[in-house]
Amino acid sequence: MGDKQAFRFHGGRPSVNFTATVGERWRDGGFERLPDPAALGRWFTEAGLTPADPPCTAADLTAARELREAVYRLMRGQLPEADLATVNRWAAQPPPVTALEVTSEGLRAQPVPATVPSLLGLIAADAVAILGGADAARVRECANPECSLLFLDTSRAGARRWCSMSACGSRDKMQRYRAADR
Repeated sequence: MGDKQAFRFHGGRPSVNFTATVGERWRDGGFERLPDPAALGRWFTEAGLTPADPPCTAADLTAARELREAVYRLMRGQLPEADLATVNRWAAQPPPVTALEVTSEGLRAQPVPATVPSLLGLIAADAVAILGGADAARVRECANPECSLLFLDTSRAGARRWCSMSACGSRDKMQRYRAADR
């Protein structure tokens, strides 16, 4: 998998990270990091939402992309009723659950295998929590014109500019350093 295709987790929350499954949105719609159902299952696992890739179908992938784009538009301040309905419909899904099991050491919480609808419901519920609360004003777009990833600015001053200091922020610092050195 090329570096551009690698999943990005700089957003600070699952729903914000999910919008990063399209890269370089500024370039004619960008490119898809979820090209097939297996990639969707891998994203859920790499995002830490489930311990194992859930089985995903083509219909699951279509639904996930629809939810992702609705969340993205809402986080960018657009308010299409269809997007609100999409996010609210998915947020009503029961989230992944855990169950108790008996082990030789006593009781232990064990995740029940997650389904795609429960994981999409978790993402939608996270988006509702962000967009319906004080954090809505802290959703930002990376200042790197060649990035466009969204992130939740949790800095004390609320002045964060980059999706990641180790990626876009350090690139900007290096460019400014080189420009000043000339």
